Amino acid sequence: MVKHIILWTLNPELSAEEKAVVKKGIKEGLEGLLGKVPGLVDVKVNVDGRLDSSNCDVMLDSTLESAEALKAYAVHPAHVAVADSKVRPYTVQRTCLDFEA
Repeated sequence: MVKHIILWTLNPELSAEEKAVVKKGIKEGLEGLLGKVPGLVDVKVNVDGRLDSSNCDVMLDSTLESAEALKAYAVHPAHVAVADSKVRPYTVQRTCLDFEA
């Protein structure tokens, strides 16, 4: 199994209301990929409960069957559509950690 963890910082120019809508869209979009992308075993998007000590806004915690499945996930049309419409337009920083679990 491979863990794929992403942390994003939202654009600080977004209002609190806009950030709430964006977070909801990111969560629904990415969690909606389960069952659509081969090799994606689990996906959770954390958008709530952020403490003031945090320096990012959204966390993707996903599990894939293998490193090959991760590579295929990265270019899968459903994933690219979510990334291009719900994530990239609203984020200013992305941090990634992939590892074998």
